[in-house]
Amino acid sequence: MRPNAEGVDVDEPLAVDVPPAPHDASGERVPIRQLAGLAPVARPARRWTPRRVVATPAALDQPHGRRIVERLATLGIEVERLRSNRLAGVRGDTERETYARAKSTLAIVVSPPSRRKLQPIAPSADWRFDLAEGCPAHCQYCYLAGSLSGPPVTRVYADLDEILAGLAGYAGQGTVTSRNPRRAGEGTTFEASCYTDPLALEHLTGSWRRAVEHFAGWDAPVQLRWTTKYADVDSFVGLPHAGHTRVRFSVNCRPVSERMEGGTARVPDRLAALRRLALDGYPVGLTIAPIMPLPDWRAHYGELLGAVAAAVDGVPDLDLTAELITHRFTPGSKEVLLGWYPRTKLEMDETLRSRRHGRFGAVKYVYPRDTMTELRSWFERELADRLPACRILYWT
Repeated sequence: MRPNAEGVDVDEPLAVDVPPAPHDASGERVPIRQLAGLAPVARPARRWTPRRVVATPAALDQPHGRRIVERLATLGIEVERLRSNRLAGVRGDTERETYARAKSTLAIVVSPPSRRKLQPIAPSADWRFDLAEGCPAHCQYCYLAGSLSGPPVTRVYADLDEILAGLAGYAGQGTVTSRNPRRAGEGTTFEASCYTDPLALEHLTGSWRRAVEHFAGWDAPVQLRWTTKYADVDSFVGLPHAGHTRVRFSVNCRPVSERMEGGTARVPDRLAALRRLALDGYPVGLTIAPIMPLPDWRAHYGELLGAVAAAVDGVPDLDLTAELITHRFTPGSKEVLLGWYPRTKLEMDETLRSRRHGRFGAVKYVYPRDTMTELRSWFERELADRLPACRILYWT
């Protein structure tokens, strides 16, 4: 085992040492080893520590903004109190320097008014709401590239209480789950991780724990949804959630996760965290993304699905879903990503892709139809065979 350039351990089996299900007779910790090789023990959760934290005056006027500052103080993290609500001092002399400064900065701010009006977020959920914007990870295919304006500073929203209170008017509305017979059992769904990774920030803010508690106390058919590439679930295990929160873990095969997902938790650790939450009664999910037709992709993704099957083995009343998302890019995201990661090996060759237009006319490049058909049929067949309890929510 050796660390790669991103500090991620490589050359080890994609297997996970997980706790036994509650009904195991021995009561001992029995590792599942369905794959070849000795399963490594999940390491302590990886936590991001920003180099610079700033707070705007408007954020400090909010109760949750002050809670975040107090939380950071207990972690020994100093907060710089800005004189105005405008962020400054982020840009460097080069694009790379600006990127480095921004990715190491946490800003405590108030959400812009535009974010308070919820937008549909098909095919994932009825509505999207945001508790933060930006992510400290270094994924070379970053979904946020080209979607957010300015340097990629991570902003956390201090007006949490107002954001959560404003969700009630959207219950029973929407078209993705609320009025879809196939997914109506999920209730009105609210996606809270479109522009961030909750577990990357939770130890700093406590925002998503409060959101889980809010949804648990909501006497209505509603569901909070978020996805993550981290594994720090300690504060969620044992938390009353009433089954109203589905946590999905974004996973990929080793050539992608080990080479293109810098700063994240290892996939075995994510799967161990998924199991812990599933044993605690949470609905859980897989976000397999971005799917890529790499050389030997069937073997690589087969290994991943085998590790997932091992991780959920024996979980009683398992509620598991899968969202299957293939890699795509836009001209804008390609330009941003090449600026951030000039030596990336990520394939973004327009001549190898099919050109498509989004809902608002935006150009995107996806895999050709034959490739998409082959990928989709393989994943649907293998998931049905290896994880028969898993429901596929969508393919895109």
